[in-house]
Amino acid sequence: MILFRKFRVLILMVFLVACTMHIMIDLLPKLEKRAADSGDSGCQCAQHPGGEAQGWGKQRARSAAEAGWPNKHTLRILQDFSNEPSSNLTSHSLEKITAAAGDRAESFRRIRPSGGKAEDHKPLIGDASWGRTVPAHGVSRLTALFEHPLYKVDLPSFTNDDTLFNLNTDIRFYPKATGNQGWHNEEGNEEEEEFSPTGEVMAESYPNWLRFHIGINRYEMYSRHSVVLDALLKDLASQRITSVAMKSGGTQLKLIMTFQNYGQALFKPMKQTRDQETPPDFFYFSDFERHNAEVAAFHLDRILDFRRVPPVAGRLVNMTREIRDVTRDKKLWRTFFISPANNVCFYGECSYYCSTEHALCGKPDQIEGSLAAFLPDLNLAKRKTWRNPWRRSYHKRKKAEWEVDPDYCDEVKQTPPYDRGTRLLDVMDMTIFDFLMGNMDRHHYETFEKFGNDTFIIHLDNGRGFGKHSHDELSILVPLSQCCRVKKSTYVRLQLLAKEEFRLSVLMEESLLRDRLSPVLLQRHLQALDRRLRLVLQVLEGCVEKEGYANVVEEDVGGDTATHRTPGHR
Repeated sequence: MILFRKFRVLILMVFLVACTMHIMIDLLPKLEKRAADSGDSGCQCAQHPGGEAQGWGKQRARSAAEAGWPNKHTLRILQDFSNEPSSNLTSHSLEKITAAAGDRAESFRRIRPSGGKAEDHKPLIGDASWGRTVPAHGVSRLTALFEHPLYKVDLPSFTNDDTLFNLNTDIRFYPKATGNQGWHNEEGNEEEEEFSPTGEVMAESYPNWLRFHIGINRYEMYSRHSVVLDALLKDLASQRITSVAMKSGGTQLKLIMTFQNYGQALFKPMKQTRDQETPPDFFYFSDFERHNAEVAAFHLDRILDFRRVPPVAGRLVNMTREIRDVTRDKKLWRTFFISPANNVCFYGECSYYCSTEHALCGKPDQIEGSLAAFLPDLNLAKRKTWRNPWRRSYHKRKKAEWEVDPDYCDEVKQTPPYDRGTRLLDVMDMTIFDFLMGNMDRHHYETFEKFGNDTFIIHLDNGRGFGKHSHDELSILVPLSQCCRVKKSTYVRLQLLAKEEFRLSVLMEESLLRDRLSPVLLQRHLQALDRRLRLVLQVLEGCVEKEGYANVVEEDVGGDTATHRTPGHR
């Protein structure tokens, strides 16, 4: 009995020692930060990546304190960016983090903004700052395009049901929930914890990612001449990254990056160089996801005037300072290593291509990537996931029904939501968009649930586009050739972009010059856009000859006339 009691006392002592160690580990970053604030800053000399590898543990604890994170559980997901059906279960509400946000905002006030250079090494693609002007050979073709009457068609007047957010009744925003100094109370009234924005003047002080969310409506992701768009793209390319975590799900590695102003973006790192084509023996479902394809897809979507792709910008990321030192994802942090070439590498965790053999390596610690702005949190703006009717089989031997049945579209036209409204026409827009990029990986799509079936399709996940410039995958155009339906606005814009003065390849080249990773696409990919555009117009001309213009082209330029028509009756 005495031995049993001694054993119980020993177990209790071990438990108390373990608890004490955990408490000390949690308090260590705060104590180090307090000591650093009270003492001298010391010399901050640039170190070689190989030297940094010896002190990763210490650097990680110190960087967490410097970043102003008072609690290791403060990582949150404000928004969600995914086309997977399970994505609706992975996001957290904006209102759940309000209590911690006040303390975090105070921590950000104490941090001295870094005034040094963005990178310690020379950039891989040159120093192309966002928003640089295109070399002038006269008037900008892109500006002339957006001034064309086809790009000035007015949208129907909005009601509260047509906007994603009704600021006065749906949401209450918290000024202390972001690090944006414009949100802080200028009069010093710290007791005011929340307010409800009611006017444009107040909305101008919001961070750009929130202004982007507020601008989403039934008809468009952002307006044609949105001032917020350029500012948000600049934020994606330059805002300080405060936290990084791996995104769950998906076949390839993606990272969720949180910025100083609490905006978030999905980061896809560079896996292929610009001149690498997808091997001809690769299946579409095993192809790499390309970061430059995400950037180019956003610009192409904007030139086509769809405006259904969330803003995407390229960025050169320092893997040491902006990923490894700020992540609290232990699974991600453990995959960092120094390669035999003395470059910093990591591989993370995912279904495919996440191993030492497929590691992502910097030069020596810089890596390109695309950053796509998150859509609003699913608790604030639910989205519905739809299976693409022309989804591929994703099998090495089997074919999908639409590949063997030439009358497949007749069945689709009789199936909700494709039997009324503009949904079928929106799928045709998406088909044209994917064919121009060469994207065969469109298995699902999403819409905002608030707007029901009468709204646009969100064009997410475009990383498998622009893989082959020498091959045009005509099977992507099967929905268009089977249904022979297109919006008039889409048809006339495609005809405009086929003209010499508004050539699609030239417009894309000019638009992509604004991105920091310019050149985003090689000339061969740009020339393929012109070739594929001619093929799309050939298919539509064949449809018009076969069924007549009125039965193929749906009038929508003069107003919202197509909203309640029934495609199945045509």
